[in-house]
Amino acid sequence: MESLHTGNDSQDDKENSLKGISMAQQNIYDDDKFFESFKGLREGEINFNDLIETPILLAMMPDLKDKHILDVGCGMGQHAMQYIEMGASCVLGTDISEKMLGYARENNTADNIRYVRLPFEELDKIDESFDVVTSSLAFDYAEDLCDVLKKINNLLIPGGKLVFSISNPISTAYDGVYDRYTRTEDGVRLYANLHNYNIEGLRKFKWVVEGYEVYHRRFWTIVNNIVSAGFIIEECQESQLSEEIIRKYPDRFDGLYHHPDFIFFRCSKKTN
Repeated sequence: MESLHTGNDSQDDKENSLKGISMAQQNIYDDDKFFESFKGLREGEINFNDLIETPILLAMMPDLKDKHILDVGCGMGQHAMQYIEMGASCVLGTDISEKMLGYARENNTADNIRYVRLPFEELDKIDESFDVVTSSLAFDYAEDLCDVLKKINNLLIPGGKLVFSISNPISTAYDGVYDRYTRTEDGVRLYANLHNYNIEGLRKFKWVVEGYEVYHRRFWTIVNNIVSAGFIIEECQESQLSEEIIRKYPDRFDGLYHHPDFIFFRCSKKTN
């Protein structure tokens, strides 16, 4: 297969450098209604990604100066631009969604950023190596997380780093049938509800559209997948409210008092 590391090739050449890609994998982001709503959320001043998830993810990154980065499930390309600003020499962003990639190419582009349409189940089609692989809340859609992590491990140089966020298992233990929170008569959240935490697999509920899908895994399953894929866990964090966010938005993110929405891992590839 032709390498994706194609230097100054045209955008069409870059997009066509992968042949025979199946796009049967889950791709809710190309649904018009979902995409427009999601884009509105991300473009809003107050959103979970920019205020809660991104600061933790970026803080867990190793030194990116002169590093070759793969951003799996790159979405709209915001992180790719941030990695370049942090000193990365080049970034390859992959995503299954044409709409997300279209936004990325229009709004988050640079000479040393490339975007390719590719589901993460087919990462083994990439013919190059990376210093750092990152992923922001994309692995929620992976049916076989361990397989995806093994493919990523094979793309990393010896000692390379993987930094990713994923929905916290406490958050995915929810099926949309019952209220996520038990509340007072006035609607104040008392505590978060769990539903079938020990039953893993596909969960469907309404988020913008009916039938939104994510895969629920217990915490120990995620950890064992990471280890089985050949990684050493260096750091783990959960989403939390900073004092600054509490002061600025006292009622906006109060659900985080009851359950962390995201969990973060920084891992290194095992070396012999």
